[in-house]
Amino acid sequence: MRQYLKYLFALLSACFVGFASNAQNDLQWFQKYVQQNKETILQQYIDFVNIPNVVSQKNAFAYNADYLVQFMQRAGIQNTLLLFTDNTKPPVVYGELMVPNATQTIVFYAHYDGQPADSSGWYKGLNPFKPSFFTNAIHNGGKELTKEEWLKQLNDNFRIYARGAADDKAGVMAILQAFIALKKQNLLPTVNVKFFFEGEEEAGSPNLAKILAHYKSLLQSDVWIICDGPQPANGKNLLSFGVRGDTHMDITLYGSKTPLHSGHYGNWAPNPAWNMVHLLASMKNDSGIVTIPNFYSDVQPISNAEKKVWNQIQQNDALLKEQFGFSGNEMNGISLINAIQLPTLNINGIASGHVGNLSTNSIPATASVSIDLRLVPGNDYLKQQQKVIQHITSKGYYVISHEPTDEERMKYPLIAKVETGSGYNAQKTPIDWPMSQQIIKAVNEVSPNGLIIMPLTGGSLPLIIIEQQLGAKAISLPIANYDDNQHAANENIRIGNFWNGIKEILSIMTMKNGQ
Repeated sequence: MRQYLKYLFALLSACFVGFASNAQNDLQWFQKYVQQNKETILQQYIDFVNIPNVVSQKNAFAYNADYLVQFMQRAGIQNTLLLFTDNTKPPVVYGELMVPNATQTIVFYAHYDGQPADSSGWYKGLNPFKPSFFTNAIHNGGKELTKEEWLKQLNDNFRIYARGAADDKAGVMAILQAFIALKKQNLLPTVNVKFFFEGEEEAGSPNLAKILAHYKSLLQSDVWIICDGPQPANGKNLLSFGVRGDTHMDITLYGSKTPLHSGHYGNWAPNPAWNMVHLLASMKNDSGIVTIPNFYSDVQPISNAEKKVWNQIQQNDALLKEQFGFSGNEMNGISLINAIQLPTLNINGIASGHVGNLSTNSIPATASVSIDLRLVPGNDYLKQQQKVIQHITSKGYYVISHEPTDEERMKYPLIAKVETGSGYNAQKTPIDWPMSQQIIKAVNEVSPNGLIIMPLTGGSLPLIIIEQQLGAKAISLPIANYDDNQHAANENIRIGNFWNGIKEILSIMTMKNGQ
């Protein structure tokens, strides 16, 4: 790990004098608590968001980790530690509250690292790493206020714009504020609570498996609650019992060693851009179905319990299309709900030659594409990669993993360099598992607008690693607004979602039959 402020491996010996009784899942006190403490809570949240959280920035993870350790210690969280197996990498920030006589243990997960941000793509005047305060979403006419004005006039539709405001510092702070709220109310959770805040999620969690294996005893638990991601557009709460897996591939096709004059050599010299277009077109048909052999063959059938849940979900596809600005589907006639139950083959970007003002009358020397594959239960990411490679080979390409040599160029007319990235498989927790049912009941009790149960969501998290290393299940509890723009310009959090997220987490911490 880069040089960062001194590790704070403090073991708190205090035994939580402030907690006197076990909480019941009646959170009527919470609204009054928010009114009395909202400025303090939001100022702490703003202070956290104000720390840049892009791992590539020097010392960013150190400042975030140290802030969290000190914040958690002040809050009275026990056994606050930094967990790592390589001190050159961002640590996990860990803490716990072990409740007398509790028989179930829940780990609450969020991540403190964030995506890079190019300020040129943000609304004029916004700095991704300096929180800005608005009365609503800017695209809905929100007006900017000073922080003081914003706190004074606060309502649920107010927004904070900043990188990490939603993804995922909202999750981190909602978990911590739920704990603090219980302590201030002199209440105990009904379960053992462990806090796990990762610093490399946006980099693909490359060291998560090692950390889980190294600290296996410390991290023993029944289930992990993953506080990351946005809620549906309809404003209902969401519990997700599965996530898709993910892996990446980069493909480069070759023509001549250098770009050639299109007048002198057009129709004669191979054009890798055209070759790439043809190759990619061979991977999908006009209906959006992947035509790579056996691409869907190992998809695990969904259970009867899951079918019942899927049939009850009402996703407003038309509203999403209007919001995103398109009218058609990639896969003809398929709903979003059905689409996310299938593995995907997505083009993330294509590059060859130049366009616009930089265009030249030349035949490009190379063409490249970046592809991501989303996986569903039953898929193995290594096997999915091999299916793509075998398909490329079947089209006459000589597949390599390095720049072609002169000998290879003269021997093989079609050459494809394929670079495979790391990845992880999908993970799914049974909906009818008894603890799943406990959590569903708890969150449902604080969901006046309704609760959506999703057997599988479209996004990817390395939750399968938790199951493989610890034998624990995982359930996702997204709290951010659906238009939070995570991973994009103008990331924001709606304050009503933040309060609601704290309440949802409280409902799980205090769920009945947790002892």
